[in-house]
Amino acid sequence: MTGVMKIDYTVESKKNFDQLVEEIQAKISENGFKVLYVHDVQATMKGKGIEFPPFKIVELCNAKYAHAVLQADMTIGLMLPCKINVYEKDGRRYIAGMLPTAISGVFPDVSLGTVPQEVEKIVKKIIDEVK
Repeated sequence: MTGVMKIDYTVESKKNFDQLVEEIQAKISENGFKVLYVHDVQATMKGKGIEFPPFKIVELCNAKYAHAVLQADMTIGLMLPCKINVYEKDGRRYIAGMLPTAISGVFPDVSLGTVPQEVEKIVKKIIDEVK
């Protein structure tokens, strides 16, 4: 698949779903980020009468990094905040984070310095520490 930009870092986990969500939130805080919101996609779907497996989207942010990329181009706000998904598929549990370096692929003419790489390293660290 040449030319396809990788936008995610996904790992499988043997841990309990709720434990994963709790640990992700704790590690986010330990790594200098703030949990902004946890969207329970399964509950939202159930409220609409749709059966859906466990799926939560954890939104995280670090004001210093967000400020840096928004100073470069406000349109990048469309890709913020960072997200880490915890979900079940086919009876297996996964943790998936968006790779911040994908922002550079979407905004190739914007100079973001090392911010995407720095944030990506932290997102991967959070996921790896929890998996």
